[in-house]
Amino acid sequence: MNTALIHPSVFASRTAAWLREHPGLLLAGTWLSLLALATLWPGGLAAYDPLASDPLAMQQSSSAAHWLGTDHLGRDVLARVIHGARHSLSISLAALAIAVGAGTALGLLAGLSRGRLLDEAVTRFIDVLAAFPLLLLALVLITYTGTGSGNLMLVLGLAFTPHFVRVVRGQTFVVMTSGFVEQARTFGLSPWRLVWRHVLPHAVAQVPVLATLNLGIAITATAGLSFLGMGPQPPAPEWGLMLAEGRNYLYSAWWISVWPGVAISLTVVSISALGRHWQSRFEGRQHT
Repeated sequence: MNTALIHPSVFASRTAAWLREHPGLLLAGTWLSLLALATLWPGGLAAYDPLASDPLAMQQSSSAAHWLGTDHLGRDVLARVIHGARHSLSISLAALAIAVGAGTALGLLAGLSRGRLLDEAVTRFIDVLAAFPLLLLALVLITYTGTGSGNLMLVLGLAFTPHFVRVVRGQTFVVMTSGFVEQARTFGLSPWRLVWRHVLPHAVAQVPVLATLNLGIAITATAGLSFLGMGPQPPAPEWGLMLAEGRNYLYSAWWISVWPGVAISLTVVSISALGRHWQSRFEGRQHT
């Protein structure tokens, strides 16, 4: 083994060179790292309580005391944007976790029973869900489940499920007809062990990349539904809800809506950039 390849100085120089070649990914990773810190420890970044109102400080522009200004109730906008990361990201991540779990299970079952009744039932159900635009499907479902963070997670999770079912189902078809699976069968491997050790790892290989690419869409959908009053309710500091609360003050206090909008845009762009890079690397490994 060439020890120079693992020497710390060589690793540091290669990392620095890679970052110089990909400055956009560096910026995206920095922003997402700040978001992760804001989600896990918002009190460490925000100097104010996001729910504390101050009638004497209503609609103040940016200042040394309030860097991003205050809203119509005198609440610090920066504190609400920081704490809003936890609400927006947790809902989006939970929705994708539901979609990944349900989509993997249904896709695997459909792929293993190809052409049978179960496969037909799952395929038709997914076709019905996929026929609706994501936000329209979420709006229809949420009229039955009701508003709130928990219901929004379930509704978005169900709306994203068809994406993962189709990928896992298609990959399961490919893996089940591959040579190494046929060889494992000839060696007498039990069906459950065959699925667990050989089929499942290959069937879900694309799922992390797909989940990353869909996370930006989930954040946008979360903000959009919260803007319509379908998600967390006031006074929760959620980005979409902040946009809705500030839309009546765009002329007198534009910063109430602009800064959560900037946070949403930067987050979606950063996740998309990292997801596209990961996808290109994944597809490059598949072709080699």
